[in-house]
Amino acid sequence: MPNQDHLIYDQPGHLIRRLQQIAVALFMAETKEFDITPIQYAALLAVRLHPGLDQTALVNLIALDRSTVGDVVTRLDSKKLIRRAAGPKDRRTKVMYITASGRRLLRKLDVRTRSVERLILEPLSAVERSVFMTMMKRLGHINNEHSRAPLRSKDERPRRSLASEQRGSVRARTSAKLVRLTKG
Repeated sequence: MPNQDHLIYDQPGHLIRRLQQIAVALFMAETKEFDITPIQYAALLAVRLHPGLDQTALVNLIALDRSTVGDVVTRLDSKKLIRRAAGPKDRRTKVMYITASGRRLLRKLDVRTRSVERLILEPLSAVERSVFMTMMKRLGHINNEHSRAPLRSKDERPRRSLASEQRGSVRARTSAKLVRLTKG
């Protein structure tokens, strides 16, 4: 039987997952002395760029799912990289600000993260890098609504994802069947 591994290795999803594994491995190798993950780095950078944002805004800004954001924020807070305060409009909401330690860490990480980007793209020619980045951005933008954590601009109101709409549709059909059954 001929080798059919290409059925795995030629799948876009598999290739994207592999590139994600490689990107994370390179990030962790380059930044190991700082004890920070790529997601924590993105969150810390977002807090620096948008002082006073709350967790919902952070979720939307870096396309992080709601089940993960609390842990990420708690870790950044426990490392004293951010501070949380009651929101100005709603005291129940916590807003975030970067600390001096967080700023120092980002300055130290700047060279390392550029090194990671260079290592990831280094095998490609300059033209290929440009095309690759353009295509990744385009695919991310076009397929954004399929994500469990769609990317949202700061002012954009969250829309239901395709998966959420499908779940809602299934729930509606199930409810309708239950109503019909109970009416007998």
